[in-house]
Amino acid sequence: MVFWISAAVLTVVATLLVLLPLTRRIHAPVSDNQYDVEVYRDQLRELDADEKRGLIDPASSEQARAEIGRRLLKSAKAVEEDKALVRPTKSATREWLTLATVLAIPLISWGIYAKTGSPDLPAQPLAERLAKPADQSTPAELIARAEAHLTLNPDDGQGWEVLAPIYLRLGRPADAVTAYRHAIRLNGDSAARQLGLGQAMAAAADGKITPEAEAVLKHALELDPSDMRPQFYIIDGWMQQGRLPEARDLIRKLLAEAPADVPWRDQAQAALTRLDQEIAGDAPDVSDVEKTGPDASQVEAAAGMNNQDPAAMIEGMVANLAEKLKQSPDDIEGWERLVRSYVVLNRPNDALDALARARKALAADKIARLDAVASELGLADEPDQPETNR
Repeated sequence: MVFWISAAVLTVVATLLVLLPLTRRIHAPVSDNQYDVEVYRDQLRELDADEKRGLIDPASSEQARAEIGRRLLKSAKAVEEDKALVRPTKSATREWLTLATVLAIPLISWGIYAKTGSPDLPAQPLAERLAKPADQSTPAELIARAEAHLTLNPDDGQGWEVLAPIYLRLGRPADAVTAYRHAIRLNGDSAARQLGLGQAMAAAADGKITPEAEAVLKHALELDPSDMRPQFYIIDGWMQQGRLPEARDLIRKLLAEAPADVPWRDQAQAALTRLDQEIAGDAPDVSDVEKTGPDASQVEAAAGMNNQDPAAMIEGMVANLAEKLKQSPDDIEGWERLVRSYVVLNRPNDALDALARARKALAADKIARLDAVASELGLADEPDQPETNR
């Protein structure tokens, strides 16, 4: 009942807001000729006063009165013509049609809602939805519950630490950065929190390792020198900055210290070979190609994780990258990162599908660069010719 009363009141208010302007009387604008008429009338009154005071002789007064009268008649005639031109033409049919339309809209809306809507559905306030058991809540409701809790308890460090990686997984890197900073402030410094903060900062910068993110990752490495994940991010950042010798030296260090059976060894060795060739000038400039996201750093880093779910992390990053490319299909570096990521994940069909979609979206000069990457990865010796570029 409360719903219907509220709906009726709102409908009446909205209808009145539309109808009231239609009831207003339209006043014709005052023309310049009307002002002239008033001026000439004032001149006649002043002329009579001057004649009574003896300031003007009767002959001159009569002559002036005749001239003013002639101008007055001319302006009065012009005023009548102006009124005829601006007089609004009323149409009873149009007014009734407008009234019927305004009244019909709410009646039709109510009829449709009564037939297809759910007016008897009980209200579901946010507080009640958040109070449901966790196993009956959707992920969005769980996150909303955590956010509501942290709004009331901003010093709950454990809550921030739980929410931070969820934000990062959902593609909300800015919120993840804030959550990690709160977790570090409240729970203290740790390698895992600094690494998470660095990952969130890189994601917020669209995969770029900014100087601030690099400093955070180096601090994470200082706290846990045995963790290789920060080093992969640092290598990626140096490649982005063109610091290839430093990136090469760090890859060599990782290969020398890592066990022989680590899953990322072949990938790192291939990157090291290409860097050696490029630095020596024996290969074309492929520095941009090596600036990969999850392929060169995040995927490889996650592959060595022991205390987290690497597969889920990788899949989340790759899914986020694929979603971004739907919004920015002309990002050649993004397509390269996506194709390389699918290869690392041993999903060749997805890699080929990404190549096909990229060739349709990219310009001809960028397709050649993408074909070189495909050839390097062994996806196709002779890729299909692209369709007409969009």
